[in-house]
Amino acid sequence: MSIQVGDKAPDFTLVTKSADGPALVKLSDEIGKSNIVLLFVPMAFTGVCTAELCDVSSGISAYEDLDAKVFAISGDNPFAQAAWAEKEGITVPLLSDYEHTAAKAYGVAYEQFLPEANLIMGGVPKRSAFVIDKAGIVRFADVKEHPKDLPDFEALKTILADL
Repeated sequence: MSIQVGDKAPDFTLVTKSADGPALVKLSDEIGKSNIVLLFVPMAFTGVCTAELCDVSSGISAYEDLDAKVFAISGDNPFAQAAWAEKEGITVPLLSDYEHTAAKAYGVAYEQFLPEANLIMGGVPKRSAFVIDKAGIVRFADVKEHPKDLPDFEALKTILADL
């Protein structure tokens, strides 16, 4: 079961690829600075994930105006994420959940990704979005079962506007 509205957001430490090389991002270090949007996406270099993160990147000022910092999380390694971001113009910070610990903590890890194609690939994150307020409490959760379904970004922004 995924994390629900009102739950304390599970902490994590994930790797991102910065200009200086790999760097750690700890969620608890970000709590209190701004509201946080976590976007879990299944995989880099896929059509829906690319479109989603390019749309969010091009509209990042709307999130900043709502006092929110956006992070995108996938199970890809940080070097693949960096290549994807460079190729597609993704500016949202990408966090590598290579061991799927964050996806499991948030309850969004598939047991079997795309079972209709007989793909095992357990641990791949379901496309989902969470809003975490400055106190570290989840205020919005939207978890999609099908990887082509996008979170409700308008509802997410409405929640941010009310924080």
